[in-house]
Amino acid sequence: MKIEYRILVVDDNASTLEIIQRNLTSGGYKVYISSNAMDAISFLNNEKVDLVITDYKMPKVNGLELTRYIRENYHDTEVMMITGYPSVPGAVNAIKGGAEEYLAKPFTSEELIQTVNKVIEKLEVIRSNRASFNSSSFEQYGMLGNSNAIKKVYREIEKSNRTVATVLINGESGTGKELIARAIHYGSKRSSSPFVPINCGAIPETLLESELFGHVKGAFTGADVSRAGFFLTADGGTVFLDEISDTSPAMQARLLRFLQEKEVCMVGDSKTRKVDVRVIAASNKDLLSLVKKGIFREDLYYRLNVISISVPPLREREGDIAILANHFLKKSSQEMDCEIHEISEEALKILVNYSWPGNIREFENLILRLVVMKEDIQISVADLPSHMKQSLKVQQNLHRTLEAVEKEYIQNVLNHVDGNKTKAAGILGISRKTLRTKLLSPE
Repeated sequence: MKIEYRILVVDDNASTLEIIQRNLTSGGYKVYISSNAMDAISFLNNEKVDLVITDYKMPKVNGLELTRYIRENYHDTEVMMITGYPSVPGAVNAIKGGAEEYLAKPFTSEELIQTVNKVIEKLEVIRSNRASFNSSSFEQYGMLGNSNAIKKVYREIEKSNRTVATVLINGESGTGKELIARAIHYGSKRSSSPFVPINCGAIPETLLESELFGHVKGAFTGADVSRAGFFLTADGGTVFLDEISDTSPAMQARLLRFLQEKEVCMVGDSKTRKVDVRVIAASNKDLLSLVKKGIFREDLYYRLNVISISVPPLREREGDIAILANHFLKKSSQEMDCEIHEISEEALKILVNYSWPGNIREFENLILRLVVMKEDIQISVADLPSHMKQSLKVQQNLHRTLEAVEKEYIQNVLNHVDGNKTKAAGILGISRKTLRTKLLSPE
């Protein structure tokens, strides 16, 4: 059964109320109206409302004050601000006050419906996160998550478990590529045999060949004894070649031959040995683009890419943020032997909206750091790093000038580098003088 969302519209203009009510009702929403903030508060005390749409400038109690009141007293109600006086400072104040979206008058019915739909979608994510945070963890293959993006990965792991074909895992750094490789290995018939992970980028090129294929005594200076390589020690199991894109053309040629022949020839030896090893490779770079640039062998790419798994970055797994936060919070609290029980709803909301360039690794390290530094039982917005709090972006609209958008972006970059104009100018690709001129220019 479709949920009928309840919306309260607050505006001192009767015509605006009528238009918004008509448009939203035709969009499938249950709409209530109020001509002032005090009546709206009385209504909220008696009725459950999913979204409040309020005008910015109203007599006695304005929309910003109403927004703050709702944020403090109705945690399950979202707020959207509308105004006939659009400005960047006004939008910033609205967002800081707790409004989820900011829409400037005049707006079309399509713009109104689209913005309201966006707020409702965000509300559902927050509600899902809140429920997930207090529920049992969603764990599968040693990974946590219940979003559609991670469920797709689970299905691909299941398919990989049923075959011995090579697998190529693509994903940004910190997304858990090795965890997926382990899930494939331990879910397959090879689970009782070795799983050997190798970071190709962390081993010097001069040593990588010896590490992978082994060497015989006297093969090179320092080779005092013969040593089996990773492919031999993993016989019957799986070798995980992480950051495969960092290998040299010569190593790529040797890996290609190994995949074709399933034979190992130790450095300094002339004899080959048959091995039964499954190869799972991973890269945080687009291998196909490297192939087109001539950096990575095309034939090796297709040998590796029999089964392909793309790992979603954390920013595309909104529904998993609370699940992961709950898990990392419990884990870190136990490790540090302290009593941190929860993350506030507003702090969780910031975690959901943050872009997570370091993905899962960054998330886990952040929670550990917060637990170490925290003295009471709840992690709040004040505990979060400043760059995360500043990452809550003011929603753009089509009524803002290009100059206003540019100025806001410049200010966001400055905030990110803690006001360092030299660093900001470097990121923006302009001189300090140009940066100063743009900051001083009127809107």
